[in-house]
Amino acid sequence: MARTKKADQEAAPQETKSIEETFRELEAIVEQMESGDSTLEESFASYEAGMKLVKECSLRLDKVEKQIMVLAEDGGDYESQ
Repeated sequence: MARTKKADQEAAPQETKSIEETFRELEAIVEQMESGDSTLEESFASYEAGMKLVKECSLRLDKVEKQIMVLAEDGGDYESQ
């Protein structure tokens, strides 16, 4: 089954924002939800947006972790020469 272009775009994190900006957006959503001033529909939309940001952060952190592991492996090879 072929993936659609939209599905691919949603799966890939948005590289236009820094991870810090993404965390700030997530914090703002959490604060807004904790205030209790939202309707059920607004809360659900906020939850959905927050989960997308969590996924984006997770993907980006995984990518950085992999890059660090590669650098650490390369550094270990360099030191032993």
